[in-house]
Amino acid sequence: MIESTEKQDLSEWQPYALDYHAQELVLKHRNENNVLNESHKMRMTVAYGLERFWGEQLRLRRDKKTRNKSQYWQDVWQKLAEILQPAGVNLPNDDVTSTLPEHTREQKKEKEKDETQKIQAMANKIWSMSLPEQRIALMVLTQFCDALVWWTQRYRP
Repeated sequence: MIESTEKQDLSEWQPYALDYHAQELVLKHRNENNVLNESHKMRMTVAYGLERFWGEQLRLRRDKKTRNKSQYWQDVWQKLAEILQPAGVNLPNDDVTSTLPEHTREQKKEKEKDETQKIQAMANKIWSMSLPEQRIALMVLTQFCDALVWWTQRYRP
């Protein structure tokens, strides 16, 4: 075995701790009705890419019955962004909720237009990530979802 004369500085390297974060999220959402079933859907959705994975929370947010599921997807995305940060991968994670008032019909239309623009801007940021960053994010997300499924199978009430 040949040893390098250069000493590697590994102080910046940190393990992803995907298992820990997955366990944490599964426990957080464990007692919400049918939310943990989303773990399996998340794992399947990874194959369709980051933008579609991110967008699933928006679809679920539209219906009051699935808001907890939407929050689970959003929490997973948020945690993924935090996990990738030390590796230098900046996963877009903008809030796309409009703060405009919606008291009148015109205000409601303006609010919807504002949210549409925010969603488009967020999608563009995801699509604009470099190919290596996209690949890294997808690889980590795949492993993260595998861990979510594993913990879901153990902790489902």
